[in-house]
Amino acid sequence: MNAESAAHRFGRVALVGRPNVGKSTLLNAILGTKLSIVTPKPQTTRHRILGIETRADAQIAFIDTPGLHQGGKYALNRQLNRVARQVPEEADLLVHVIDGARWRDEDEDVWQLIAKQSVPRLLVVNKVDKLADKKALLPFAAEVTRERPYAAVHFLVARRGDGVPALLDDIISFLPEGPAEFGEDQFTDRSERFLAAELVREQLMLQLGAELPYAAAVEIERFEDAPDITRIGAVVWVEREGQKGIVIGAGGAQLKKIGSSARRAMEHVFDRRVFLELWVRVRESWSDDAAALKQFGYSE
Repeated sequence: MNAESAAHRFGRVALVGRPNVGKSTLLNAILGTKLSIVTPKPQTTRHRILGIETRADAQIAFIDTPGLHQGGKYALNRQLNRVARQVPEEADLLVHVIDGARWRDEDEDVWQLIAKQSVPRLLVVNKVDKLADKKALLPFAAEVTRERPYAAVHFLVARRGDGVPALLDDIISFLPEGPAEFGEDQFTDRSERFLAAELVREQLMLQLGAELPYAAAVEIERFEDAPDITRIGAVVWVEREGQKGIVIGAGGAQLKKIGSSARRAMEHVFDRRVFLELWVRVRESWSDDAAALKQFGYSE
């Protein structure tokens, strides 16, 4: 069968792994646009996010997941792990992303989860540019796959796109035949309202201290499209009064900086002008409150 008459393929591909290995960076590199927010901090991804890549020969629905992590002290942590554990059951192919030539206990936890599925599994070793000794990569991969039957191994630098085209071709080869299920121009099933909240949260994580971003959630209260501008009103929820002052900053400077950076990101993603207003409010212990998690969109 030649390329012109080859059957079209469609499938769902779950990107799985422990936190901060580069799953969201990989998804953005595949799509060629910013869908999942990316920061250097673990647990940046809090939702199940669908990214759709459409080619002439295939359509792939990638599912980016929160990193599976040990612990789970609060209701939010437990919810993130629930999402991470459920998604592999929906997939036609599993892509397990790890960070460099290191296999940690959390990587093994992910393997134990995906080993239960009957679909093919690919291993992606990301951030290989950070390895001082590149000669260690092949022995490392051989050791990892010796008793873990991955269908293939790929070495990537996702933030630069290195290795991504070959991975994408391999992914397609494993997908079942079938028609596309999404429109040719559709790149996600998430709304712009959802993306706006995520872009605000990204700036909170990038610009604030190590702990505060995990105590912050973002809720969109107003999203109005006009012919020449989109007007967005968002609330940053924190857990304590002292955290509110940190987000606002002296004279409101920190909140203004967060808002300006988030607005620019929205204008780039939405391709139009945005007017963004931010407020900061306190809801004590929201990350361990089931009603609050539902209100802020974490009950999926």
